[in-house]
Amino acid sequence: MAETISKGERAPEFTLPNQSGEDVSLAELRQKGPVVVYFYPKDETPGCTAEACAFRDAFDVFQKAGASVVGISNDSVASHQKFAAHHGLPFLLLSDPDGEVRAKFRVPRAALGLLPGRVTFVVDREGVVQHSFNSLLGATKHVDEAVAVVKKLAQA
Repeated sequence: MAETISKGERAPEFTLPNQSGEDVSLAELRQKGPVVVYFYPKDETPGCTAEACAFRDAFDVFQKAGASVVGISNDSVASHQKFAAHHGLPFLLLSDPDGEVRAKFRVPRAALGLLPGRVTFVVDREGVVQHSFNSLLGATKHVDEAVAVVKKLAQA
């Protein structure tokens, strides 16, 4: 697999079901402002829970900057529904069971290819990636990276 999508590239368009089973498209979300798209390995695992809760805790900052937050994993709609309810997640979780969208964003596998990777992208209103951050172990650092970029976009 080629290296993950990077700054300046167009983000691939996608439509996936959210934790309520409703289809959500990147194009739709971009109409409202920048979109933070974060790919994570699995619901209810320690790193993924820490990451999701960090995005939850910073959600107001993203909203004030006009940005949407979307988490994507291979987990099912039902799993996402439980995960969001359990941790009070105010943002969308999208189900990508076959990993098609993950592949379009060229998110690499981690841990010797055993785990889906953890990569965050900030996509502007025009669909251009303004930032990508890849770190399996620095789960909460994804939020700091995304906040900094979204704040810059809000000031532009």
